[in-house]
Amino acid sequence: MERRVFLAALAGTAAGCSSEVRSPAASRTPGGAMASERPTGPADWNALERGLGGRLIRPGDAAYGRARRLYIPRYDRIRPAGIAYCENAEDVAECVAFATLKRMPVAVRGGGHNYAGWSTGTGLVIDVSPMNAVKADGGRAVVGAGARLIDLYDGLAGAKAGVPAGTCPTVGVAGLTLGGGLGVMSRAHGLTSDFLESVRVVTADGRIRECDARRDPELFWACRGGGGGNFGVAVEFAFRTFETGELTTFSLRYPWSRAAEAIAGWQRWAPDAPDGIWTSLQINASDGAPTVDITGVASGDPDLDPLVAAIGRDPSGDDSQRRSYLEAMKFTGGCAGQSADECHAQGDLPGQRPEGRFPRTDYAGKSHIAYMPLSDGGIGALVGRFGGSGVSGRSVLMDAMGGAIRKVGPADTAFPHRRALFCVQYLANGDDLGWLRATHRAMEPHLGGAAYVNYIDPDLRDWRRAYYGGNLDRLVKVKAAYDPESLLRFPQAVR
Repeated sequence: MERRVFLAALAGTAAGCSSEVRSPAASRTPGGAMASERPTGPADWNALERGLGGRLIRPGDAAYGRARRLYIPRYDRIRPAGIAYCENAEDVAECVAFATLKRMPVAVRGGGHNYAGWSTGTGLVIDVSPMNAVKADGGRAVVGAGARLIDLYDGLAGAKAGVPAGTCPTVGVAGLTLGGGLGVMSRAHGLTSDFLESVRVVTADGRIRECDARRDPELFWACRGGGGGNFGVAVEFAFRTFETGELTTFSLRYPWSRAAEAIAGWQRWAPDAPDGIWTSLQINASDGAPTVDITGVASGDPDLDPLVAAIGRDPSGDDSQRRSYLEAMKFTGGCAGQSADECHAQGDLPGQRPEGRFPRTDYAGKSHIAYMPLSDGGIGALVGRFGGSGVSGRSVLMDAMGGAIRKVGPADTAFPHRRALFCVQYLANGDDLGWLRATHRAMEPHLGGAAYVNYIDPDLRDWRRAYYGGNLDRLVKVKAAYDPESLLRFPQAVR
């Protein structure tokens, strides 16, 4: 069985497939495998390997232990049946056909940062990392789905071009974009998905589709905030770009005794600050007392006097520095002063670099999207979560929204949270789930009702409405049209 054999086999069985959505089997492994999947033997896998231009890694291969890892170490226990590093869209189509024919669960992986570990599983992992080219020309950038954020920033730097994106350098462009794409330039320019002009997608029927406002427009709409791994496997993006220049990075620190005042003042000022100023209020608990820092990125020389006046107290420390656009992105991503290669994970697999220095991190996260300011009671509840001892390794990040985000309608793309004031992210060490869940629960009465799909939360009860709001029903229709058999599924897949 040579290249494309599974596509041919799939076409031969298509007439016998039901058009109804098949419910996943009740019995699942931790990675999401179906109890009723068809068995596969070595001959099947060997045929798939011969049909790929990229590399297939299986249990027993020397690279398997490294290839199956995600960014978060606690998911190392999950053992995929195979990891396919896809070189092109045809490789992805081959994998989709193989999984369909064998009724095998599929996980789609780019950067591997999924909070719930759903970019891996016990079936076939389709890894798009080899497709990482970044090309800029004439106000447009063509970006492979396997590019990491540092690849995007570095690849566009020579052209002095930018696409608004996230911070962590090893996050995948694909997952960020498909979930909307909040970042430090969002208030100035918009979400990552707002700059998307077209996307190349392999859908569950094995077709390679070029999607934009005219071709498969509903799928294109869903790819701008509907969440990664829901509607197909994205393999390439075309973005418009903006011209970049120097930026100012800054930080203000307030003592813990002034935490409540800092939160109250920041939330009054930040969402309606000039569009060119983005800020994040961060509570971080390490070995000592918690700290309150307001960090930010701005074009030009930002006037922060209104922020200080809103808080009513001068900061105990402050710092600002002019940087090139690329160096500002490295600074906010935690790899300031390092080369682009050093801002990758270390290794020789796709997506890694031998010189890489960016570490894996064992953490867990949850989120809220705030449509109203925190009341005094809400601020007190948040500050109270950092009382007592044993709070090391816990953080809350409040990232300002507004600005250009608000200039797009909630239904214009699949990302619904256009009118929100800020996004709240709760983070804790991977073994500190009790504190994390209790903190999210304590803030639910004050901030409940909305969450960010890119901070996917396996505990979230009404996740459909929390992530997608009024866009949910339309997304369900897109899912039914492009993946009626739910080949692409995980516990919080659109359905």
